[in-house]
Amino acid sequence: MTSRPTGGAADHPFGGVLDALYRVCIWSAGTAIFLMSLIIPVGVFMRYFVGVGAQWPEPIAILLMMIFTFIGAAAAYRSGGHIAVTMLVDRLPQAAQAVALRVVDLLMVVVCLFVAGYGTRLVMNTMGQSIAELPWLPVGVTYLAIPLGALATLLFVLERIAFGAQNKRPVVAFGEH
Repeated sequence: MTSRPTGGAADHPFGGVLDALYRVCIWSAGTAIFLMSLIIPVGVFMRYFVGVGAQWPEPIAILLMMIFTFIGAAAAYRSGGHIAVTMLVDRLPQAAQAVALRVVDLLMVVVCLFVAGYGTRLVMNTMGQSIAELPWLPVGVTYLAIPLGALATLLFVLERIAFGAQNKRPVVAFGEH
């Protein structure tokens, strides 16, 4: 599939800010999956070896999975690591590929706005509720990763529309050097 020019370290004025956002997304998602891989075995150990089911591992693991999923998706979008089925588009003429790419970008903007809007409503509507196992943690906090991830993805989509794909930026392509 045809893609727009790929950005370098100083290709556009917002590159540094979006690089920092990308790092926050990567570290948040990575920390979430790391902590989840520690917390779930604790819950299993407590239940099957100690004989007492701890109440906190499951809701904390769900919170961490939300962070990993929605914040990690934003980073995956910017790095080009998301799933893309290009079989049909690759068979189109070059001009039609460019149009298809623009349509996908515009649809991504719509999806991000939808998820951010309804995610924010979900957070606001559930902020007054608490999780039974963790009464100090509002349910809305669990869902906060949805609108935040959608907003981060939206910024990365707008960056792609304005400045091209960014998957060759040094911060994104660090594994290729």
